[in-house]
Amino acid sequence: MTTTVSPKHQATLITSASQALEVAHQLADSFREGAARRDQQRQLPHQELARLFRSGLGAITVPRQWGGIAISNAQLAHIIALLSEADSAIGQVPQNHFYALEVLRVNAAHHQQQRLYQEILNGVHLGNALAEFSGAGAHQRTTRLSRRGKHWQVDGNKFYATGALFADRVPTAALGEDGKEQLVFIPRHAPGLTITDDWSGFGQRTTGSGSVSLTAVPVSEEDIVPFQSAFERPTTVGPLAQLLHAAIDQGIARAAFRDMLAFLRHQARPWPDAGVDSATRDPLTLDRTGLLASRLSAADALLHTAGLAVDDAQQQPDARQVARASIEVAKARAWTTEVALEAASLLFELSGTRATLEQYNLSRHWRNARTHTLHDPVRWKYPAIGHYVLNGVLPARRGTL
Repeated sequence: MTTTVSPKHQATLITSASQALEVAHQLADSFREGAARRDQQRQLPHQELARLFRSGLGAITVPRQWGGIAISNAQLAHIIALLSEADSAIGQVPQNHFYALEVLRVNAAHHQQQRLYQEILNGVHLGNALAEFSGAGAHQRTTRLSRRGKHWQVDGNKFYATGALFADRVPTAALGEDGKEQLVFIPRHAPGLTITDDWSGFGQRTTGSGSVSLTAVPVSEEDIVPFQSAFERPTTVGPLAQLLHAAIDQGIARAAFRDMLAFLRHQARPWPDAGVDSATRDPLTLDRTGLLASRLSAADALLHTAGLAVDDAQQQPDARQVARASIEVAKARAWTTEVALEAASLLFELSGTRATLEQYNLSRHWRNARTHTLHDPVRWKYPAIGHYVLNGVLPARRGTL
């Protein structure tokens, strides 16, 4: 039994990296309007995400042999940062989509790639159901994939299922009967699959990161792709995941910086002291602004370097190249974590209490930065970088590094 999923709307075919970048800029311009309101009122971006996947951006990593453009990871990170600067919740949703596509690229059988990549080219959106609360560690799973007669089924519970509410398929991590983890590309409306909109985080409020319940969900064997083996040998699944998370943080940082500049330019007034000029010409303000502008540019450079390292590792996926990609991505992720928090905090510092007023909703940048940077804490990054640089120890292969 082969399951084929049709998208809500047929997607446009993007044929070049320059077209992808142009489309991303157009979408970002439209997503920026209303981002503050969506966060404030927790309006989930159903229509915006439908437009994103209808635009063809969801298929830009599809390999050329299957009709895609196989965009470089440096360019992909740039696009995710653009979307995240406009609305970081919208920018985060495709991260899991591209992550699942990378698993498909490195682990799926030829016939699975042919069918599922065609769905992606048509506009199908992949969500995720990976994380669980049941184990003591982040990588422990209890969700099961088991055979029932001639068929397979999935049973379990997931949380932090970012994007599942909006998706056409929900790739789900489950342990097979052999104890190996599989990624099951479950159709969104499969019987027994329930997605609950119960995400209540104070940041990234509209990512749809709810919970997923799976009760005897029937699945086709054609939709089961090996997952664990992507970390038992050198692959770019982990580095790619983290590269896109770094791009999301960079987008949040740039959004906070952009709004800080706009606020200071339009809201600043001469200070009470007769000898002090407006905030836009205050030497301390200029110093902090210039410092942050420099750090943001450095983050762009680190993201680009990390993206190129992932590109190299995809072309030559040996232990050394994949380790190098992981380390370059870890550098970028650690830096963008700190820059996102710094930018959002400086927005408060220089804009004052007016930044907390509901009419501006500038607090969302700090809430978004604080929430998303916890996804894979920066304290995991620096020791891995140091061990590699100092001792030549290759980092662990996992989705969080």
